[in-house]
Amino acid sequence: MFQVDVDYLKKAKKRREYAPTVITIVLAFAGVISALPIIYLFVTAFKPAEELFLYPPRFYVANPTLKNFSDLVSITSNTMVPFTRYLFNTVIITALYMFALIVVGTMACYPLSKHKFPGGKGLFKLVTNALLIISGAATIPAYIIITGLHLDNTYLVYIIPGLANCTCMFLLKQFLDQVPDTIFEAGKIDGASEWQLYTKIALPLLRNAQATCVILTFPGIWGDASTSTTYIYNEQLRTFAFFMSTLQGGLARTGANAAASLIMTLPSIIVFVVSQSSVMDTMAHSGIK
Repeated sequence: MFQVDVDYLKKAKKRREYAPTVITIVLAFAGVISALPIIYLFVTAFKPAEELFLYPPRFYVANPTLKNFSDLVSITSNTMVPFTRYLFNTVIITALYMFALIVVGTMACYPLSKHKFPGGKGLFKLVTNALLIISGAATIPAYIIITGLHLDNTYLVYIIPGLANCTCMFLLKQFLDQVPDTIFEAGKIDGASEWQLYTKIALPLLRNAQATCVILTFPGIWGDASTSTTYIYNEQLRTFAFFMSTLQGGLARTGANAAASLIMTLPSIIVFVVSQSSVMDTMAHSGIK
C-alpha cells in the first residue's frame, strides 16, 4: 500500500491556487515593459524643444505642446509637395490594398477549400512552398515584371504586387477548412448560387481570419518606403513613409521627427488593438502554434 503524503498534497493544492495569480502578475509586468517604448514615443511627440534634449531624459512631459506637429507642417510648407499629400497617398493606398487583399484572398481560398478540381492540391502546395521564399530573392524578377506591365509610377504598383500574399491565403484557406461542408451543401439545397454561398456563408465565417490578415499586412503597407524609392518617380505619388525617410535630423527637426513617428506608428497600434482578439482564434483554426 502506498502512503499518501498529506503535506505534499496540501502544498501542491496551494501552488495550483496561487499559479493563476502569479501568471497574471508576470504577464502584466511583461505587458507594461513591452508598452514602455510605445508610451515613450507618444510622450516624446508632445515634448517642447527644451525637454527633448534634457539629460538624463525624462519619461514624462512636463509642458505638453502641439508645436511639433505644426513644425512638421511648416517643414514642407515651402516645398513642392506638402506632407499632407504624402499622408493622403498612404491612407488611400492602404485602404485600397486592404480591401483588394481581402477580396482576392477570400475568393481564392473558397474554391481551394470547398471545391475539388484538377490541380487544386498542386496550387495549394505552390502557395505553401512560396512561404519559404524570402521577398529579397524575388526583387529582380519583380522589378522586371512590374516595369514590363508599366505599373511603375502609378498607384497600382503599391497594390497589385502585394495581392499575392501567401500567408493570408494559407490562413484563410486553413480557417475555411474547419467549416463543415454540410453548411454549404445545405445552402445549395436551398437554391443558393455559388456567389451567394461565397458572400452569405463564406465571408461572414472568415471574419476573424480577415481581421488577422489585416493585422499582419497593415504595418507593411502603411510603413512601406521602398516602393516609393524604387518604382515611383513622381513626387506627388510617394507615401508618408518615404517622407519620413527624407526628414533630416538636427535641433530644428527633432520635434517634427517625433511627431511624424507618432503619426506613422499610431495607426498600426490602433489596428492591432481593435483586431487582436481575432488572431488567436484564427491561428488555432489554422493549425499554427
